[in-house]
Amino acid sequence: MKEEQIRKAYEDAIIQYAALEVNVEQALEKLNNLSISIHCWQADDVIGFENPEGELTGGIQTTGNYPGKARTIDELRKDLEKVFTLIPGKHRISLHAIYGDFDGNFVDRDQIEPKHFQSWIDWAKDNDVKLDFNSTFFSHAKSSSGYTLSDFDPEIRKFWKDHLRQCRKIAAEIGRQQGDPCIHNIWIPDGEKDKTVSRLEHRMLLKESLDEVLAERISTEYLKDCVECKLFGIGSESYVVGSHEFYMGYTVKNNMMLTLDAGHFHPTETISDKLSSMLLFVPEINLHVSRPERWDSDHVVILSDELLAISQEIVRSGQMDKIHMGLDYFDASINRVGAYVVGIRSAQKAMLQALLEPTEKLREFEKQNRNFERMAYLEELKAMPWTSIYNYYCQKLNVPVGDDYINEIQKYEEDVTSKRV
Repeated sequence: MKEEQIRKAYEDAIIQYAALEVNVEQALEKLNNLSISIHCWQADDVIGFENPEGELTGGIQTTGNYPGKARTIDELRKDLEKVFTLIPGKHRISLHAIYGDFDGNFVDRDQIEPKHFQSWIDWAKDNDVKLDFNSTFFSHAKSSSGYTLSDFDPEIRKFWKDHLRQCRKIAAEIGRQQGDPCIHNIWIPDGEKDKTVSRLEHRMLLKESLDEVLAERISTEYLKDCVECKLFGIGSESYVVGSHEFYMGYTVKNNMMLTLDAGHFHPTETISDKLSSMLLFVPEINLHVSRPERWDSDHVVILSDELLAISQEIVRSGQMDKIHMGLDYFDASINRVGAYVVGIRSAQKAMLQALLEPTEKLREFEKQNRNFERMAYLEELKAMPWTSIYNYYCQKLNVPVGDDYINEIQKYEEDVTSKRV
């Protein structure tokens, strides 16, 4: 697509949106200020560098064996750097604790330190991105019982509490060095496959473990902790300790950030409807945007109705600064760099559509009980030329426009990832 065609389409779109009292330039400015937290684990199928030959556990799994996954920290970073060239805007990278720079040595989870992530901090500075962090409570011998922070064995709990302490120190150091708070997400896989008698006991232990570790206050200038709820996982179909109700109560009581994952609810539930409720009771919300297909399958994010609904609720709330958007999916059946680019662009496209909505006009219709007009406007918005605006945004920031990124990814596969054998 030629530059003049892109600009002409953009100028025509501005006129059409102006008729709806929408300021396109303001919408683009807000989109450009949106930093999506990009998950590092799509590049290597959630393996990490602690034990590259280890098995993925914790009720999650990747499917497929598409060639070219990242096998080393350098390969993973190279893939992420390629992704940066194919998406507009400045974003964040979300690390799991198993992705430390361990220099080929085994470092157990309770022994990891900020020094193991210093090369990530330096790399992030060189690439003008910020980092977020995740404790890793799965894929370890001491999580084989199905329990970690809520295990009946005090030695197991101590190990995982020490891991959590170290992760908070690492995240705080990341935040200090990057001059921006590092969001530290806590998700544990604790639960059971079959009917459970000791539900309350396990939840009491989880509460005690979290209370003990989080009692150490760290400035939110460096670190923002959040906890992530879940309905079920593989091997925890009947019972999950850190349920929605548990963490909802915990975050409200402790004035703490809550993580909502799009795949962690019943198939008929949507997190878009939960945002406005939780914003009333917790200081901030961390989102893990995924695409569940019948269960928490972590499919690549696409421009779906639910993704658009999530984006609309973020914008309509007027509290974009309190909602952090991160991605969480991993597909081993397709080109992994392509999976990144499709998911990130889809999230941006959904946010752009939401930002181009004449929200105040729609609110006026509601207050006047003019529901036909509201419906008509919402339907007409679906056919508005938002793609022309996104194309212009990509062109302006010198990244591929339209489907041009496909050829770029194919060439990268031919030149780089296909040679990883």
